[in-house]
Amino acid sequence: MRRFLSFFIGATIGGLVGAATALLLAPASGQEFRAQIGGRFQMFASDIRQAANTKRIELQEHLDTLRNPNP
Repeated sequence: MRRFLSFFIGATIGGLVGAATALLLAPASGQEFRAQIGGRFQMFASDIRQAANTKRIELQEHLDTLRNPNP
């Protein structure tokens, strides 16, 4: 338990230091950087929604064939 707590604290501090360093050394201004992150997040969310819809349709078709085995 003690090793896990030490690891967790170290990982948290390392993450905070890394995030602060990335923000300070970023080539874009804060507003531009936030806009870029927002745009990437929107693209990622759109890709996730599209993949989920595709899988939902695929599973629905599979379920329909299982319910009605005779075409």
